[in-house]
Amino acid sequence: MEAREHTLANLSLLRERLGAGRLRSAKMLVGSLHPSEIARLLESLPLAERAVLWEMIATDSEGDVLVELADEVRDGLIESMQTEEIVAALDGMEPDDLADVVADLPEALTREVLRSLGEQERKRLDTVLSYDEDSAGGLMNLDVITVRPDVTIEVVLRYLRLRGDIPDGTDTVYVVNRDNEYFGSVFLSRLITLDPNQSVAEILSPDIQPIPADTPSEEVVWEFENRDLLSAPVVDDRNRLVGRITIDDIVDIIRDEAEHSLMSAAGLDEEDDMFAPVVRSAQRRALWLGINLATAFLAASVVDIFQTTLDKVVLLAVLMPVVPSMGGVAGSQSLVVITRALALGQIDRNNAKRILRKEFLVGMLNGLGWSVVVALATYLWFGDWRIGAVIAGAMAVNMAVAALAGFAIPLLLRRMRIDPALAGGVVLTTITDVVGYMAFLGLGATFLL
Repeated sequence: MEAREHTLANLSLLRERLGAGRLRSAKMLVGSLHPSEIARLLESLPLAERAVLWEMIATDSEGDVLVELADEVRDGLIESMQTEEIVAALDGMEPDDLADVVADLPEALTREVLRSLGEQERKRLDTVLSYDEDSAGGLMNLDVITVRPDVTIEVVLRYLRLRGDIPDGTDTVYVVNRDNEYFGSVFLSRLITLDPNQSVAEILSPDIQPIPADTPSEEVVWEFENRDLLSAPVVDDRNRLVGRITIDDIVDIIRDEAEHSLMSAAGLDEEDDMFAPVVRSAQRRALWLGINLATAFLAASVVDIFQTTLDKVVLLAVLMPVVPSMGGVAGSQSLVVITRALALGQIDRNNAKRILRKEFLVGMLNGLGWSVVVALATYLWFGDWRIGAVIAGAMAVNMAVAALAGFAIPLLLRRMRIDPALAGGVVLTTITDVVGYMAFLGLGATFLL
């Protein structure tokens, strides 16, 4: 069963048991679920039912559930908890997970959590918090296995057996010197298959390059994708090993980026609570609705300039929406392509002009092709070839401009440190509306009056 269907089935079963008053049975169901599954259930329940479910979660599992939740849902649950409960819930969490939660806590509460930690745990947490949360250092976990290059495989295997367990997701051990400088990595599969008398230096893989701790998260994803990594060492500016990143961290980033792109297209935040109060949700959405309204008035002002033309040639009003609509679609195609290319690092100074030329020619070719179709349809509809020629010319111009805008907008927004996924659509719509109306009504005023 797919994960989504499994979550829906559990949600239905939980509601059925809660509705029937079978609290013990509901608690048993919750206890059998993974923390990430419980988090999805919490996010899928209204506030009242969410509070009931939260009370059913074992204290030693609360921290693992909190780190899986969207920020706003987590904040709402933490607000309802006593300080002692929060400290108990966060006890024993891994530093990278704890850092995700602590970063959003009020300062006074953060001090209480830090006070509850031992000296070693506090230092480990400080290490993670010293890096930006969207960097390799902010993503890494500190549980690594290190060995010296001069020991034998037999010594390493004996050391691993004495440890009793190894950190989750461990596929390699890292080779460092006495100053903790990174030398290379050794895959566990090699340790258990090669001659135990060989030294680590003989079998290490120096080609596994470490990731600097200040590397942005999108570049870390690129490294994992293109090098087919399951884990990667993280080093500081002195090449000292400070932690590792595992594939599960990368999957979380990819999922978050996908949600971010989807929600940003509508001016929303993927961390918002679906069951947040109506007024709060309305306030958040009001900003981009207001921006869109302002751009709509700008487009309307262009139409108003040609009011005389519309009064005399009423048919133009019937056809007017066609031009900006086609331009908007063409521009959106270029916008999505370029935004994706930026995210994947596929655009630089060397190929930007070639991509620009290609997008312009695609826009021109589609513009000319569809303008002929629209011109013919308009002539058959209204029997006036002049109107067909006007809309054809306006469409060709607008689709070419839209393709250029779809290329340029993401680049300009990225340079201004604005997320193209968030603002690109609004800017593009404004351009295609204004240019489309201007071209269509301008040509109409020139050739039809």
